Amino acid sequence: MMARKTKNPIDASHLLKSSSGTLAQIAAKTNSLTLLADIVRQTCPDLPAEVWHIGNFRQNCIIIEVISSIWGQRLQFERMKICQQLAQATNNDFNQIEIKVSPYRNKQAPINQQTPEAKTQFISSKTAKQLNEVAENAPESLKRKLQQLARLAKK
Repeated sequence: MMARKTKNPIDASHLLKSSSGTLAQIAAKTNSLTLLADIVRQTCPDLPAEVWHIGNFRQNCIIIEVISSIWGQRLQFERMKICQQLAQATNNDFNQIEIKVSPYRNKQAPINQQTPEAKTQFISSKTAKQLNEVAENAPESLKRKLQQLARLAKK
């Protein structure tokens, strides 16, 4: 009986770091966004997670999107503290923040509820004939309604 060769599993993060394709760039940017979000979260622990997120980063600036100007103002008060923490954590790669209000970010698209289609009503010509016969002896207001129903057979 031969001994099985055991292979150590390859770490997927190592594969992503070693490649230079689009997937590696996406992974690197995702990791960077996560790190930047952690810095903001630690700097402002009282800021609810659902009211802000890191929208993007470019050059030395991160863009923080908030759902209302009130939360934007709250971040403005902490701007200097956040910038200092970013500069320390990223070796001065990021030292500025831009705050954008995106009020529609948290809105969900309305679910397309299918409206019931207007049912076209058809009646047989026999039923239309009977309705017209009843309408002959009916009062005027009822007579018009019965004749209108009878016209459905012709459509």
